[in-house]
Amino acid sequence: MLRGRLPVTHMSSTIAPVKPSGTAGPKEVELVLVKEQNGVQFTSSALVSPSGQTHPSGEERETWGKKIDFLLSVIGFAVDLANVWRFPYLCYKNGGGAFLVPYLFFMVIAGMPLFYMELALGQYNREGAAGVWKICPLFKGVGFTVILISLYVGFYYNVIIAWALFYLFSSFSGELPWIHCNNTWNSPNCSDLNSTLLNDTYKTTPALEYFERGVLHLHESSGIDDLGLPRWQLTSCLAVVIVVLYFSLWKGVKTSGKVVWITATMPYVVLTVLLLRGVTLPGAIDGIKAYLSVDFLRLCDAQVWIEAATQICFSLGVGFGVLIAFSSYNKFSNNCYRDAIITSSINSLTSFFSGFVIFSFLGYMSHKHNVALDKVATDGPGLVFIIYPEAIATLPGSSVWAVIFFIMLLTLGIDSAMGGMESVITGLIDEFKFLHKHRELFTLFIVVSTFLISLSCVTNGGIYVFTLLDHFAAGTSILFGVLIEAIGIAWFYGVDRFSDDIQEMIGQRPGLYWRLCWKFVSPCFLLFMVVVSFATFNPPKYGSYYFPTWATMVGWCLSISSMIMVPLYAFYKFCSLPGSFCDKLAYAITPETEHHLVERGEVRQFTLQHWLVV
Repeated sequence: MLRGRLPVTHMSSTIAPVKPSGTAGPKEVELVLVKEQNGVQFTSSALVSPSGQTHPSGEERETWGKKIDFLLSVIGFAVDLANVWRFPYLCYKNGGGAFLVPYLFFMVIAGMPLFYMELALGQYNREGAAGVWKICPLFKGVGFTVILISLYVGFYYNVIIAWALFYLFSSFSGELPWIHCNNTWNSPNCSDLNSTLLNDTYKTTPALEYFERGVLHLHESSGIDDLGLPRWQLTSCLAVVIVVLYFSLWKGVKTSGKVVWITATMPYVVLTVLLLRGVTLPGAIDGIKAYLSVDFLRLCDAQVWIEAATQICFSLGVGFGVLIAFSSYNKFSNNCYRDAIITSSINSLTSFFSGFVIFSFLGYMSHKHNVALDKVATDGPGLVFIIYPEAIATLPGSSVWAVIFFIMLLTLGIDSAMGGMESVITGLIDEFKFLHKHRELFTLFIVVSTFLISLSCVTNGGIYVFTLLDHFAAGTSILFGVLIEAIGIAWFYGVDRFSDDIQEMIGQRPGLYWRLCWKFVSPCFLLFMVVVSFATFNPPKYGSYYFPTWATMVGWCLSISSMIMVPLYAFYKFCSLPGSFCDKLAYAITPETEHHLVERGEVRQFTLQHWLVV
C-alpha cells in the first residue's frame, strides 16, 4: 500500500472534494493507493490535519520553526544574570555544598512541577497568559497580573543590559578606565588597585568609583527626589538595547527563535573560557573550595531554607507568563514533559557551573589583596560591575577579557528581556485579537513605552529608581500570581482534567507524583513563600541610603497594582454574567467550551468528587 500526501490546492479535479467537518485551519488530502489493475490506479482519499499543529478546536497558530528554537528560547529566558550573580553567592553564604540540599528539595517538589504546569497550560490552550484562562474565566485576572509584572520588570531589566553595553564599549581601549584613580570622575578617597584598600573602610576602589561616579554619576544626586536628566551616554546604550529587542521580536517567534541561537549559547562558551582562565590564577582553588565547602550545621538555620526556596521561585522564571507564551507556539503534540525536565535541569546546572567561574576569580582577588574571601564575595550588580571587572583589570590582556565578559552579560540579558517582552506582547494580542494584524506596530509601541519609562533609571539618581523597581516589581506579587495560578488550575479547573489535557497532547498521563505536587505541595509551598515575603519584608536601600517613606509607599502601590488585577477581574466577570448567584458562579468557574453544560445544570465544580479527585 503506497501513501502520498498532497496539499488540497494541488489536487486533480477528478478527485471528489471532501467537506471539512467544521474545523478551521490548513488541511491536506491523503491519497491511499488501494490497488492497481491494468494500469489503472484505484485510490481512496481523506481530509486530514497537518500532524501536531492544530488544536482540537481547530484553531490555527504560528509555531516555532524548529524544536530547538523553543528549547533555546526557554533556556535563554530562564538562564539570566541572576544565575551568575545570585546563586553562587547564596551557595557560599549558606553552607556551600550543603545549600544544594534545600535547593534541590524545593526544585523537585515545587520548581519542576510549576515549570511543567506552565508549559503544558500554554501548549494545550495555545494562547498567552490571559487567554489561557478560558479554562476558568474567574481567574483570568491572574493572566493580567503576570503580564503587568513582566512589563514592570522590563522597565529596569533593560537598564542592566545598557550598563553592560556601556562597559563593553569602554573595554575597547588600551587601558581599562577602572584601573587608576587619575580620571575626572574620581574622588580623593580613591585608591589604586595595587594597595590593600579592602581593609580600609575610608578608601574606595577605582572599579567602584567608575561604576557609581563614572557610569551612574550617583555623586550628582542626593536621593530619589533628585534624579536629574537622563545621561546621554546611558540613554544611547539603552536605545541600542531597545532597537535590538524590537527587531528580535517584531515578527514573532520566527525571528526571536533565530536570535536565541546566539544569545542562549554564547554564555556557555564564555563561561567555559573564563573558567579555564580562572582556575590558572593564584588563589583560585581556595575560592572554589570555599564555594563547595560543606557545612551541614547551616541546614538548621531556617533562613537557609527560605533563601533556597526564594531562589527556586525566581530562577526558573515561572509566574512571568513567558513559559506560557513560548509553549503556546509549540505544536500541539510536542512532549512538554520532556522539555520541562530538560530546561529546568539545565537552568540549575548552569547556576552551579557559574559558581566555579565566579569563585575562581573571587579566590584570586582574595589572594591578591591578602584578605578573607568574605571581604570580596558579594552578589547583585556589584559583583558583575565592580568586583569582577576589578579582577579582570589585573590580568594580562585585560581589555580582551573584559570584552569577552561583557559580551556574556549582554547575551545573558538580551534573551531574558526578549522573553519578558514576548510575554506582554503575546498575552495582549491573544486577548485583543485585532492586534494580530498589527503585531509590528504593537511591538514598537511596547518597546518604545518601556524605553521612555526606563529613562528614569539612567538619570544621575537612576540607581535609586532601579533599586525601587527591583525591590517591588516582581517580589511578593509574582509569588502571589503563581499561587493563584496553581489554585486555579489544580483546584478549580481540576488536576484530573488538566492531566487529561496533557494525555491528549503527549499520549501519557502525568504520574501521581506530579498530580499531588500540583494539588497540594506546590500551593502550600507558594502560600508559605507569600507569608514569608510579607513577614521578612525590609524597606529598600542602596548602600547607606535609605529610601523615604513616600518612595516605599510608591513601591507597594506598584506591587499591589499587579496583584489587584485578580480580584478586580473576578468582580467584573461575576457582575457581567447573567442569572442568579449560583448561575454566575457556575459560568465563572466552568471552561468556556462547557457553558452549555451549565445551562443543563451539569457543573463539575458543584460536585464533591471534583474537589477530592487527584
